[in-house]
Formats: sequence, structure tokens, C-alpha cells
Amino acid sequence: MADNRQVTVLDEFIIEREKDFPYATGELSSLLRHIALAGKFVNRAVNEAGLMDVLGKTGGSNVHGEEVQKLDDYANNKFIESLRMSGLCCGITTEENKEPITPDDHEQTSKYIVAVDPLDGSSNIDVNVSIGSIFSIYRSISPDGQCFN
Repeated sequence: MADNRQVTVLDEFIIEREKDFPYATGELSSLLRHIALAGKFVNRAVNEAGLMDVLGKTGGSNVHGEEVQKLDDYANNKFIESLRMSGLCCGITTEENKEPITPDDHEQTSKYIVAVDPLDGSSNIDVNVSIGSIFSIYRSISPDGQCFN
């Protein structure tokens, strides 16, 4: 029996929702695509973890005092790399970093701050329990255009 439910992919959803905001600049859509790109890199690493030497612990700890897994570190780096590449974030906070990450000078007046747990549940990966990435996007509202004052 065929399943006739249509699956909506992220780009289809973004394009459909853009129609509701005719004056939007497309920056948020681009930021969402960069987050999705990081997610694709993390997905590949999870699927090939044994081959990529990203299983086990790094020896460090995160902001909650939990031991950082190699996959956590990899995911954290991919999200930061992708968000910086977007040029749309004036600040990034992650579970793995104790301090907010401020981008290069030319991005200081960007309008978004992203908070992300790059790989939630990574300590359970070896027992095949659900894992995922959690993120929030905030609009920077600083009156002087600076992100973290």
C-alpha cells in the first residue's frame, strides 16, 4: 500500500512562508539554510562516526560540567563554521562554549543571535537513543547596533 502523504522539505517550507512576508530581505531564510547545512555535516558524522574517529570523549567539559564527546566537539565546530560563513550572526552561543562567540568586525551589526546545542543526547549515541540539534534564533535589538555589549 502506497503512502500518499507529501513530505515538505526545509527549502519548500521556507519558500512557502516567504510569500507571507513580501518585505522580507531573505536573511532569515539564508540563516536557516546555513543551520541546515551544519545539520547535514553532523548527520554524516553521526552515520560514519566509527570511520571518522569521532566516537569517545575529548577530555574536556561543557558549560554544564558534562564530559564533551568527540561528536559534540565536531558538531559544535560545524555549526560555528556554518553560522560564521553565513555572515548573518552578530553572536553565537553554544552548549560547548563557555563564552559567546562574536564574529568578525564586519558582522558586528548583523541582526541575529543564534543559540545552539549542536548535538543533544550525544552521550547516548552508543546505545542507539535519539539525538538531535536544538537551536534558537533571536533578533538583536541593541540600539547601537552592537551584538554583545
